[in-house]
Amino acid sequence: MAEQPAKDLEARLKRRIALEGPITLADYMTAVLTDPKGGYYMEGDPFGRAGDFVTAPEVSQMFGEMIGLWCIDLWQRVLGAPGRVILAELGPGRGTLMADILRSAKVSPEFAAAAEVHLVEVSPALKEKQREKLSGQKVIWHKDGAGLPESAPLIVIANEFFDALPVRHFEKTAQGWRERLVGLDETRDRLVFHQGPVSPSALAFIPPALHEAAEGSIAEVSPAVVSQTAALAERLEAQGGAALVIDYGRAHPAFGATLQAVRGHERHDPLEAPGSADLTAHVDFPAMIAAAEETGAAAFGPVTQGDFLRALGIELRAENLKAANPDSTAVVDQALYRLIDAEAMGELFKAVVLMQSGLEAPAPFVL
Repeated sequence: MAEQPAKDLEARLKRRIALEGPITLADYMTAVLTDPKGGYYMEGDPFGRAGDFVTAPEVSQMFGEMIGLWCIDLWQRVLGAPGRVILAELGPGRGTLMADILRSAKVSPEFAAAAEVHLVEVSPALKEKQREKLSGQKVIWHKDGAGLPESAPLIVIANEFFDALPVRHFEKTAQGWRERLVGLDETRDRLVFHQGPVSPSALAFIPPALHEAAEGSIAEVSPAVVSQTAALAERLEAQGGAALVIDYGRAHPAFGATLQAVRGHERHDPLEAPGSADLTAHVDFPAMIAAAEETGAAAFGPVTQGDFLRALGIELRAENLKAANPDSTAVVDQALYRLIDAEAMGELFKAVVLMQSGLEAPAPFVL
């Protein structure tokens, strides 16, 4: 990540706060991640060993292959094999996942012919990476999900997309809920967290299960996750289809701040050198499911990533890969461990399916 744009972004944030006062954490995250000049995702490649973090598609082709098979089953068994389907990915990174999905789709030429590939990406730099990875494929890009066509059923994949949406923090005090804001220290030279005034509107954002909180409790909420989920669910209910969401997060409402910054595969101060490190927070899956169901759409899960991939047959795929190339045994075993073991990604990461109501259950939720 370029140092100078990040420094410029920090200077602009400080000037904004000096003029306007402390800003919400959500506003800070939005600027840090997507500011056109200095936002973390707008320049460079944060993925892989040489970057700041590694996502499941970069761990092994097996991840994308399982998702590809899931898409084929959904298209054929649940959607009735329509002649055209919008296959869309939100936040597609380098394009690795979609490339693996399309390669595995070749087992069903009918699905491959029906699938129209769309990618939702805000980063010009990552869009170029995707263009290189998917060279030879017909791909249509959009800056947001609202641009996706409405003329065919949707199959939407969102792997580690929702964790990057901005969050807000509310702290329970003796006077009531106060929002945690980003401001300046006494020297007006360093970004620090500030406690805002008592917020009468806080309970509108905080799940009812957390309203009766002990003093000092932190409620982390994401209106952006709720609004984007609701918009997606409305689209699914109106035009048909399903969305597979895989991300790390909570299966039950809970207190505590999960906001983290990662740089060079190490934890980083989220307020230091904004724009130079990734900012994410655990996804509140109960809030996501509630937002989808309020639109009338159906929701399945969450289940752990490990259980989800096992149910789709990843262990059998690993055995086949090792049999075809015995020299790859150690590499395949290590990748499988990272994807499904509870001590790696298998427990923390979870899968949820949102879909049009009234359809058959998707894999692996079929009874």
